[in-house]
Amino acid sequence: MTIDHRASLSALLDTRYSCRAFLSKPVPREDIESMLRMAQRTPSWCNSQPWEVVLVGGDAVDRLRTALYEQAASGRLDPDIAGPSEYRGVYAERRRGAGYALYNSLGIARDDYARRTEQMLENYRFFGAPHVAIVTTDKALGTYGAVDCGGYVATLLLAAQALGIAAVPQAAVAMAAGAVRRELGISTERDIVCAISFGYADESHPANTCRTDRASLDDTVRWVEE
Repeated sequence: MTIDHRASLSALLDTRYSCRAFLSKPVPREDIESMLRMAQRTPSWCNSQPWEVVLVGGDAVDRLRTALYEQAASGRLDPDIAGPSEYRGVYAERRRGAGYALYNSLGIARDDYARRTEQMLENYRFFGAPHVAIVTTDKALGTYGAVDCGGYVATLLLAAQALGIAAVPQAAVAMAAGAVRRELGISTERDIVCAISFGYADESHPANTCRTDRASLDDTVRWVEE
């Protein structure tokens, strides 16, 4: 039987979304290992495979949640990899659009800054997810190590979707790298790239009705043929 790989991939991409409300039910270990094995096939620069992943579950998730929330709520951010210096033009527009889509799904008014801050801090509680993967790269590999980890994250998200596991990638968690490093004993030779919180979606939560759009090829691709 011929497998329609294009249809399979398209279905995963079309149905995947960033889950922001999880059930407490844990994912079976065998499904987590299957997801990780699929993600391990991600291509990388010189096959360096720079990602190392710390998988946090059980009571350790709650300890990490508490430590991260306390640091983030205090405003003490200490990322290993600097965030964007500025969102300009269309990038600022897309960022605002994504934020408004989430706030609208939750009934948060654009000028309700208290609730917006409260929702932002839920990142550091992993939106209630029972599992979180902390993705790190070798500091010496610089930008391209982080780029390869981005590819790994994309593959992991699609693997999760294929297994019926909901997930959300979170750069916000890496903004509180100090708390992550202290709680999990991560070496200073490794940069914390991001987190991926995962589990099973709480389908009744309004946050999980939020969807974002995608730019057209005309907006993102320039063809040079002559």
